[in-house]
Amino acid sequence: MRTIHLIARILVGLVFMFSGFVKGIDPLGMGYRLEDYFYAWGTLWMLPAALSLSVLLSTMEFVLGAVVLFNLKPKVNAWLLLGVMLFFTGLTFYDALYNPVPDCGCFGDAITLTNWQTFYKNVILMVPTLVLFFWRNKTVDKYGNLVSYGSAAGLIALFVMLSIWCYRHLPIIDFMDWKTGNKMYVENPLPVKFYLTYKNKLTGETQEYLSPDYPFNDSVWMSQWEFVSQRTEDPNVFKGHDLQILDMEGNDYTDHFIQNPGYQFLLVSWGLDKANHDALARINDFALKAEADGHGFIALTSSLPEEIDSLRQQLNLNYEFYQADDITLKTMVRANPGMLLLHDGVVLDKWHYNDFPAYDEFLMKFQPTASQQ
Repeated sequence: MRTIHLIARILVGLVFMFSGFVKGIDPLGMGYRLEDYFYAWGTLWMLPAALSLSVLLSTMEFVLGAVVLFNLKPKVNAWLLLGVMLFFTGLTFYDALYNPVPDCGCFGDAITLTNWQTFYKNVILMVPTLVLFFWRNKTVDKYGNLVSYGSAAGLIALFVMLSIWCYRHLPIIDFMDWKTGNKMYVENPLPVKFYLTYKNKLTGETQEYLSPDYPFNDSVWMSQWEFVSQRTEDPNVFKGHDLQILDMEGNDYTDHFIQNPGYQFLLVSWGLDKANHDALARINDFALKAEADGHGFIALTSSLPEEIDSLRQQLNLNYEFYQADDITLKTMVRANPGMLLLHDGVVLDKWHYNDFPAYDEFLMKFQPTASQQ
């Protein structure tokens, strides 16, 4: 039983710590997910609390996992763990039934699970949770109150500071498609294959065909077989992005900017009304110097044209604005505004507005020869 108890502690502790960590280093991402729930539940009054709740939930999860893993106050943590698991198992069952938000984000953006998969994960995790709960009175509390509660308090403080740092800069680990090093378009994509399954009406036999290699022109065959299902096989590892860059007249410039063979800066602000206006003004000089050197520089936003024009006049901005979907922009960089640097579609670097570089710093890092001239 001691071995079973140890395995249960390790399993539950590591899962909770991993889940809390991947959400804690991306507090904005979890905050966006909570906002989706508040919209789905009609509790819009909770929107201002999304970010704070994001930090609170991820900290609770990480610290609870650590407390369980190191067996601090086993009687107390067993009750806490059971309460948390009962609550979230019930919540994920509701999500699985009614699907208010397609992905609950239990593992942030590191691992994507459907709502049913998340519920099944919690059901499985309930087994070691019950082991820990029913074995709690037989577990020796090896540490005193000072060590146990002091360690928990210290972990809470450190984890909250980590989350705040990631919020004020960028996540220390980027799980998004637009992370540094990724190429955002497929140069020579392999063809996507479509497989069709048909069933013989008389015999019940099923047969799968690679479209369009099936006898759809044979009227006799078509009368004897009926369509059952279709599956898609995409051999391309990277499926591409869902960003669409439009000018104010609705013309699509996505490939023009993403596939720019030179340096291309993308200043991202999903909503200008909530952006840091000082940062938008501060980057203006950077944009002028970049364009003077022949580099591309544009701003992407989901704000309306009249909002864009008003802000450009107010801040005397010279760079061009293009429109894009706000949800996509939020996945590109966790800042408002944030900036990405692309070269031939490859993401070379990303910056939070608190860390926008001076133009000379860009030259030193990416064009050291030019900066010395």
